[in-house]
Amino acid sequence: MPERLRRPPAVPLVVVDPYTSIWSCSDRLTDDWPRHWTGTKMALYAVVRVDGVAYRIMGGPEWLSRAGEQISCRVRATKTEYLFRCGQVEIGLDFVTPLLVDDLDLMSRPVTYVRFSARSLDGKRRKVACYLDMTGEIATNLPHERVYWDRHERDGLTAMAFRHEHQPILEKAGDHLRIDWGTAYLAGRSEAVTAVVGDINLCRDAFVAGQSIIGREPRMPAPRKVDYNQDAIIALSFDIVAGRDRPGSETVLIGYDDEYSIEFFGKKLRPWWRRDGKLDGLGVLALAMRESDEVLARAGRFDEELEKSATKLAGQPYAELCALAWRHTIAAHKLCVGPDGEPLFFSKENFSNGCIATVDVTYPSAPLFLVFNPALLRAMIDPYFAYCASPAWPFRFAAHDLGTYPKANGQTYRGFDKNPQQDITDTQMPIEECGNMLILVGALNRADGDDDYVAKHWEMLTQWAEYLVEAGADPGDQLCTDDFSGVLGHNVNLSGKATMGLACYAALAERIGKPDVAKEYRGIAEEFASHLLVKARENGATRLAFDQPGTWSLKYNLVWDRLLGFDLFPEAEMRRELAWYRRQVQPAGVPLDNRSTLTKPEWMLWAASLAHDRRTFGDFAERIVRYANTTPNRVPLSDLYYTDSARKIGFQARSVLGGLFIAFMDRW
Repeated sequence: MPERLRRPPAVPLVVVDPYTSIWSCSDRLTDDWPRHWTGTKMALYAVVRVDGVAYRIMGGPEWLSRAGEQISCRVRATKTEYLFRCGQVEIGLDFVTPLLVDDLDLMSRPVTYVRFSARSLDGKRRKVACYLDMTGEIATNLPHERVYWDRHERDGLTAMAFRHEHQPILEKAGDHLRIDWGTAYLAGRSEAVTAVVGDINLCRDAFVAGQSIIGREPRMPAPRKVDYNQDAIIALSFDIVAGRDRPGSETVLIGYDDEYSIEFFGKKLRPWWRRDGKLDGLGVLALAMRESDEVLARAGRFDEELEKSATKLAGQPYAELCALAWRHTIAAHKLCVGPDGEPLFFSKENFSNGCIATVDVTYPSAPLFLVFNPALLRAMIDPYFAYCASPAWPFRFAAHDLGTYPKANGQTYRGFDKNPQQDITDTQMPIEECGNMLILVGALNRADGDDDYVAKHWEMLTQWAEYLVEAGADPGDQLCTDDFSGVLGHNVNLSGKATMGLACYAALAERIGKPDVAKEYRGIAEEFASHLLVKARENGATRLAFDQPGTWSLKYNLVWDRLLGFDLFPEAEMRRELAWYRRQVQPAGVPLDNRSTLTKPEWMLWAASLAHDRRTFGDFAERIVRYANTTPNRVPLSDLYYTDSARKIGFQARSVLGGLFIAFMDRW
């Protein structure tokens, strides 16, 4: 039987962007409190009352030991579905974040739908009381920080809100941080919900006892007060009717208006949904509620289509892996409106170094966006061209990043911002990033056919191609994207990346009417490919480094040869590589190279895609699912783990899992 996804290491709940990112990191939603991807508690709490008996269905046991029996948990691309049994009623609790990348307005809305449903198991009609609350932890970085609260009514919507008392907008940059500006909302239909700000003990205990939840200040408008973020809660209660044939349901909203999202070379950028100034936080919540039926139906159709397509490509385990990676990947970015009204899409290197808009993070994530909306890939790479052409970047090769999230003010990797005149060739990733940018632009052109975009940036693309010609055939001591492995000279994977970059440059030259340039660089790419095969091939594998006999590594960069139709590497050679990888398989996958059992799941599937081989691809995908099922690290899926123990190192919740969608590129 194929390995199915039984127990994700973390389940997405309210997953919108790098700051609004709340997960369940346990087997059952009632085993622990929901947590930010960094592990910090984000205390969402849900209880239902059936036949006078209260059952906890989300959150820890401190206020109520009795929990509903969790029957199932299913993760789909945009939706997480929980099912509980509470007495004679089946309770559904769904979290839907409609991250539909073909609709940037919808995708950028900072709103998650939380849907409660109830079905009678014995045919008797019952009224089920439901309760959901949220602490101020969602609006603060540290537990001791304080929040203001407020109450709002608009367009038939009642919204309770928390805001950090100081509003330090975009003041801090770093990795292990939560947001401490903007407004968190919990909202529902005014005609359906009772909404209060209340004492955390009194409110929760009152609901369990069957009493009305009473807020601190029922008058409108409510005076604003300040509390430590764990002393008070904002809460909603409402009733739904459970029948066997007609289950009852009610949908409420969790939202976060950050107001300003990114600092871009000194300018504060608005989130994309705020670009025309017509919507504020309450407005986007009201719009989301008005369109809820349509949006939830669209999201459901997308989930079904993605599952069907992924299953057809590589089997059910692969489909489940793609579903788990969808929100994970997109929510590691923030979509903003740029200085000229253009969309800019910024990634964050979660639990890596906190860098923003890292080129070698964009590169592995690209398949998802190339397939489902190439405009988002353009929105990721647009900012690099101007930066690399400016005096702020004095090198001929491409930059690594644009700063530390959420400040995109120039590269910070390895202290470059502190000493911008240092010679950084052997401490950076010159071949890596030049190759990445050329491949990304080549793949983007294949996806959108926009030759004007290529011509606009031709000078910079040429500069990077020339660098690869000089340094890429047999690289000196440099880092590659797998920088956790350290500097390596004569890196065969880097040589392969340079080869692919030059092949892309040649193809782009042909596209914009430069046949002589295309012929010249195609010839250089052929020479590079021949050099790699002759100098790196050994027994059944290609070496990790040209000068290291007896070594091997996954040649994931060569996947573009097949996907973009360059045919620089004979299929027989690629099948030979695949045969070697199959002999290195361990329980949770194939190691990156001979140095350790560490692997990266996206590179594993890229390596499995070097030739058409559905059996190998499906097997590798199942081993990644096995990692997800067995890893002891209960965090959002890591992209760096040991293939023997399934233990992860560092990285988690990163955008690079977009690379798992590589199989969809066969449809090009």
